[in-house]
Amino acid sequence: MTKRILITGASSGFGKAIAEHLSKQGHSVFGTSRDVADRVTSDSVHMLSMDVNNSSSIDMAIASMLESSGGIDVLINNAGFGLCGALEDCRIDEARSQMETNFFGQIAVIQKVLPHMRVQGHGRIINIGSLAGDIGLPYQSLYSASKAAMQRITEALRLELKDTGIDLTLVAPGDFKTGFTASRVFAEKALNSERTPKMRSVVEQYERDERNGSDPKLVAELVATLISNRSLKVIYTAGRFDQRLAHKLKHWLPSKWFERVLATIYGM
Repeated sequence: MTKRILITGASSGFGKAIAEHLSKQGHSVFGTSRDVADRVTSDSVHMLSMDVNNSSSIDMAIASMLESSGGIDVLINNAGFGLCGALEDCRIDEARSQMETNFFGQIAVIQKVLPHMRVQGHGRIINIGSLAGDIGLPYQSLYSASKAAMQRITEALRLELKDTGIDLTLVAPGDFKTGFTASRVFAEKALNSERTPKMRSVVEQYERDERNGSDPKLVAELVATLISNRSLKVIYTAGRFDQRLAHKLKHWLPSKWFERVLATIYGM
């Protein structure tokens, strides 16, 4: 059954892979990007300009989609970026920027879409989170915090939307081969402090894992399945077996043991 789908952050990474995959399945896909020149390769994806940090920009994008399609069946909340650096080296304005896009920006889009879904009596929201939302990653603490916040919002909102016909879930990928590696943002002081050598060592491990990560098409295929599932679980993980296992170990092992595992992995 054809769905009318809105995808934020569709110009690259998971958003692009999801948009292309869903459009090939025959869905009516509207992707967003701050710069509409950043188009996905599929001509069947309608690209809209949207900055999730700008309320009027969100309004205009949603209005444009509604004018074209008449409704929104599915929202895939994917826009975001990763801030890197020791917490001591991140200015508060840099921390706010991370949370504005990855957390408040996602909430803003949800708030704009929900009234339309309530009128329809149905809808589905899929938030793209991260395994890092359940595991505090050194030198990416603010990124982990933003993804953890979206996981808590997802859990709470599922209950608030109970019996409305609107379902919600969070997809938590591990490391994948996407543009995330190249687009990683470093805090201004992060590359020139006494903590820089240790940070670089840990980030090199992150980047090795990302370059050897899974194909983002796996996440696109998972999302396609979730769109058609009768009901949704709170969270779905995706990626390498060892990383998904680490996610489970976080809840099985005593916290000090798990912390030692992470310290060993990242040479800390």
